[in-house]
Amino acid sequence: MKKWIAIAMFLSMSGCAVSPEKEPDAEGVPAKPEGLESRVNRNTVIDEEVLYLLMAAELAGQRNQYHLAMDAYLQAAKRVDDPRIAERAVKIGLFLKDEQRTREALTVWLSKDGKNLAARKFAVLLAIKNSDQKAALENLNAMLADDPAGFEAGVLEMTKLMEKEGRTQFTYDVLEELAVEHPNQASVFFLQAVLASVLQNNELAQQKVSQALLIQPDWNKAVILQAQLAGRSGDLAKARASLEKAVKAAPEDRMLRKMLLEVLVNGHDYDDAIKLCLSVLEDRPDDAETLFTLALVYMQQGQVDKAENVLEKLLNNPEWEGQASFYLGKIEVDQQHPDKALTWFDRVSDGNYAFDADMAAVSLLMNQKRFDEIEARIKRMDNKYPEQHLRVLMVKAELYNQLGKYQEAFDVLTLALKDMPDNREVLYARALVAERLDKLDVLESDLQKILDKKPDDVGALNALGYTLTDRTQRYQEAAKYLERALSLQPDEAVVIDSYGWLQFKLGKPDRALEFLRRAYEKQPENEIAAHIAEVLWSLGEKKEAKELFDSVYKKSPDDEYLLEFKKRFLQNGQ
Repeated sequence: MKKWIAIAMFLSMSGCAVSPEKEPDAEGVPAKPEGLESRVNRNTVIDEEVLYLLMAAELAGQRNQYHLAMDAYLQAAKRVDDPRIAERAVKIGLFLKDEQRTREALTVWLSKDGKNLAARKFAVLLAIKNSDQKAALENLNAMLADDPAGFEAGVLEMTKLMEKEGRTQFTYDVLEELAVEHPNQASVFFLQAVLASVLQNNELAQQKVSQALLIQPDWNKAVILQAQLAGRSGDLAKARASLEKAVKAAPEDRMLRKMLLEVLVNGHDYDDAIKLCLSVLEDRPDDAETLFTLALVYMQQGQVDKAENVLEKLLNNPEWEGQASFYLGKIEVDQQHPDKALTWFDRVSDGNYAFDADMAAVSLLMNQKRFDEIEARIKRMDNKYPEQHLRVLMVKAELYNQLGKYQEAFDVLTLALKDMPDNREVLYARALVAERLDKLDVLESDLQKILDKKPDDVGALNALGYTLTDRTQRYQEAAKYLERALSLQPDEAVVIDSYGWLQFKLGKPDRALEFLRRAYEKQPENEIAAHIAEVLWSLGEKKEAKELFDSVYKKSPDDEYLLEFKKRFLQNGQ
């Protein structure tokens, strides 16, 4: 759609245009003009020459000869008192991007109807587009004088268009001049706060909204903006203070209470969040949104019974049954009741939580190694959620991976990369499967592709560095990747483990043991335990190595890393 036609349509839809004509169609071509009676007031007296001009304009418009129509309407507008003729000329001028004649038509329009807000808005937009600060200020002043109550809303209507034109800073500067002329007009400072926020100047935005509230302390819209800005800057205490003051002044304002509740939850002030929820529910016991929030807060605090009671109240509400069932399922997962959890997840048949519930069910079955049930579910999901095809493919690849069908997993991920060749998660997953298939060239290529786009991707750095350490003798290259990963995340257990394993491969077992033990303290995983046991074995500390192995093997007798250690060191009589 043409840029300036978009402006005309925006203002018309906002109730600003007064012409009864239809807007341009989807192709950007004005609709067929209406009859002359719709252009001229019935009481308007026109001479024959003006009538000829209007007829010529109508015919030109019907023949898509818009330049001729513009000329005829503009000439006619100058000779009659009806401002709608000038308005028609303005809209055609905008469509043609003929700024000179559009300004001329606007001048005529305003001369005949100086208080017309639609005309003023067009004038403001043209002035701002052309960096005409004087004209912009003049027309904004006129808007403020003629409609002070609607000024703020009128300017807000135009802010997105100004942003698209890259004129936000200029608009802010014009409003700065307007603020000097009207120091007691809260709406001007509020608008500056909005524009400063668009410009990502949070500090300036907070300063301006504070000025607005000094003039009009109980203006809830400004209080909400102040709270949002404070929250954006991480000052949840200030956001809370602003909203609590506003709620105290307007206790029936549901929007304010919900915003305060959100701030309390984000600030982990769960006790106060519960109190606020309960106070809302005293007035509105069936407020589903508040009930749902209360349940989540109870879950966060570990008050599972209370959370279940609240969620069960939502089961009879068709709009909330899905999310209530989903979270009841999550509670059962946490309580180690997989069958009950599956029942809840399967109850979510549609709505926003349906896909998440199906994914949770598959994950649960995967952890229980109930692979036969998973394949049928994945097939149903692929048919049910075509827009989630990539995520379903990832689940299918994980299923094949757990079944040891690494080639099938590799093929699925390769298929996914045809549609999304740069997807980080798919590249990373295929790299890990490629290692299983000894396709180290693919692994290196996929991980390097990730690093080319994001050199500080710790997962890719660690995976590539560890593989080069464990599967090759390219230790210096491995060191480059692992040292980078360690500098980015020095407390990450898997990175510390990889670096310790590199030290072992470099012939530094004592140093390796230092890193590996530190990693195991942070994250006692079987693979790290197997690494420690092997290093201890190499140092002659076979008793300690076997004791460590036995302690973890009892818990995980099927773990591949422990089985590999057992095969290499314990079954060979070493």
